[in-house]
Amino acid sequence: MMAGFGHSSHTRRTPRSRNRMRPRTGQDRATLGIVGLVCAVAGFFVFGIVLGPVAIVCGWLAMGRRWNSGSVPALVAVVLGAIDTLLSIIALIATASLGNGIF
Repeated sequence: MMAGFGHSSHTRRTPRSRNRMRPRTGQDRATLGIVGLVCAVAGFFVFGIVLGPVAIVCGWLAMGRRWNSGSVPALVAVVLGAIDTLLSIIALIATASLGNGIF
């Protein structure tokens, strides 16, 4: 007898990822805030164009998608990530306009 791949009598009636989208706990938010802060600080030195937006997203998720959450590392990650991204974009524009860019 061949396997039915979900067509047997034991098919799940609820989605498998029920708890995947749960609200973040305090420990998860604190970890995301610290990860965002580390990405923001590291982005000033290497790969700012990538690490800046990562810091913004991590900080925003750590704040629970609200501005008044009171999480200092998350807020600092968002602000430094935005500064980091802007500085990287300005550096790319300046390099391209001088004519001695990568290409």
